[in-house]
Amino acid sequence: MVKKTVLWLFAIVLGITFGAGIYEARIVVPDWIQSSEMYWNAEAANHSNTGIRFWVFVTSIPLTILTVVSIIYTFKSKGELKKWLGLATGAALIDRIMTFGYFVPTMISLMEYGNSQEKEIVDSAIFWSNFNYVRIAVVFLAWLAAMKAFSVYYRNSTN
Repeated sequence: MVKKTVLWLFAIVLGITFGAGIYEARIVVPDWIQSSEMYWNAEAANHSNTGIRFWVFVTSIPLTILTVVSIIYTFKSKGELKKWLGLATGAALIDRIMTFGYFVPTMISLMEYGNSQEKEIVDSAIFWSNFNYVRIAVVFLAWLAAMKAFSVYYRNSTN
């Protein structure tokens, strides 16, 4: 029962993370970075403060815990479930490493700089924004693999 619940939550939280990541990248981040004007708007990033207002409650805590627990279940699984759950947890782990190793520290630094037209700061913000699409793709892969693991789990449990 616990394994099934973890798998449910893992798939749901990955789906939310993917959707929210796309929303933030397409709707929110453009307010922070005006690349055509070479301007980093830390005030707008600070105002929306999605890291504290949203991400900490969806990914920083829950997805990280679910990833660790799912890794443990991956080692206890067998066959096709192990393959798909392993892919899902591996991709989710890569996302967590990218997030805590690069995205969070870089955003904290950018917000500390304040509004800026300094080339180095704006370039860093633009790179952060562009590299974020790689992270979104990794989360998408994790979500798809978790959904496949989910279907394999239910197919195996009904046999």
